[in-house]
Amino acid sequence: MNLIVVLAVVVGMIALRFIRMNALLWMLVWWVGLYIIFRYSIQPPLPQSIVWMFMGIITIALLAFVSFDTDRLREARRSITSFLVDRKFNLPLLALLLVLPTFVAFQIYRGFARDPSAPALSRTIHPPPPTSIQFDGRTIDLNQPSPIREMETSDPAAFAERLENGRRVYFENCVYCHGDNMAGDGLFAHGFNPIPANLRDPSTIAILQESYLFWRIAKGAPGLPSEATPWASAMPAWENFLTEDETWDVTAFLYEYTDQRPRAAVTEH
Repeated sequence: MNLIVVLAVVVGMIALRFIRMNALLWMLVWWVGLYIIFRYSIQPPLPQSIVWMFMGIITIALLAFVSFDTDRLREARRSITSFLVDRKFNLPLLALLLVLPTFVAFQIYRGFARDPSAPALSRTIHPPPPTSIQFDGRTIDLNQPSPIREMETSDPAAFAERLENGRRVYFENCVYCHGDNMAGDGLFAHGFNPIPANLRDPSTIAILQESYLFWRIAKGAPGLPSEATPWASAMPAWENFLTEDETWDVTAFLYEYTDQRPRAAVTEH
């Protein structure tokens, strides 16, 4: 996250405690502050559709907060009535009535006027991985197989525990985008460009080695090489949130849950 943006908004919110303002203006300031956080502080940026979904939820929450208290609700009603009928607000009201529909019309026009042509650059769906990556200060050799795959035969009980941990990691972090069934149809899926891959499709993880998935999960969209652009994915770099073991565990769970087998590593003879 962009901590500077978050800190600036938090300082502004704290300063509001010392300023007397009516409930309606307080609600507006909170709405704008939270929009700034969602829009400009999260890296990689959230898709705009996801931002507006969050803001819709926040709008409902703020309205509920104001309406739960009789005094706050009365104050908000009084502010709205005053803005609509007091002569001193005639100019701002006129400006609002002109600016708001103009802004909506411009957004609609911009959507229709957008160039429908394909981007100039082509994008490689599965770009070649690096030979190694840095993960939490350690070098991970991507030419080596998953360190837990051999447990599948040598210690099935331990492997089952790792899969169960992978299940936990997936349903705590990944399900919102990749979906309950790993078909790329999670709650946020259609806010992405492209949408998350259908991991059940034999053209996705079944043709990849586990170390490849480890790389893509660990580095996320920010770690994509140039040949994989243009890209608007919000896939985070999960190395910032998961341990190395959790990343290997969820990688193994992806294959187990989709009834796929990872592509075998090429060995030298």
